[in-house]
Amino acid sequence: MPAIVGLNVDMKSRPMTIGEVADHFGLPAHVLRHWESVGLLSPARVEGGRRRYTRDDLFRVASIVRAKQAGLPLPDIRAFLAARDPATRKDVLSRNHRALQDRMAALRSALDLLEAGLNCSHEDIATCPNYRAHLTELVDVTGAGPQGTLPQR
Repeated sequence: MPAIVGLNVDMKSRPMTIGEVADHFGLPAHVLRHWESVGLLSPARVEGGRRRYTRDDLFRVASIVRAKQAGLPLPDIRAFLAARDPATRKDVLSRNHRALQDRMAALRSALDLLEAGLNCSHEDIATCPNYRAHLTELVDVTGAGPQGTLPQR
């Protein structure tokens, strides 16, 4: 899936084919078929069993795409979209909200490390105090030996 997916759902009023929807969202058609098979989508069918996606379907695909970008697994996306009770929906979203915040903090830390590396003028990056400061939490181990060595296992 592309890193950035356009979510312009201001589409034509006529129903769209699976290929048109796939192209619009930058997805392979088999992904839409899979989402249908796991109960996330239910496009209308016309002659010959061909799928036709309405504007409402496009909003649902956009919701799934954004939820996937946020890291939600398909079962949670299905539970979120199917929830008729706000408490159930909020439970799914708050659980995933915490997980996304944790991932964002890890990404921020990784970005800070890269920026420290970019701003380092030391010949050996591994000896740069500023660079090392960004790695301290990974290096400092609870239960380390007297000279900071790790215990033998």
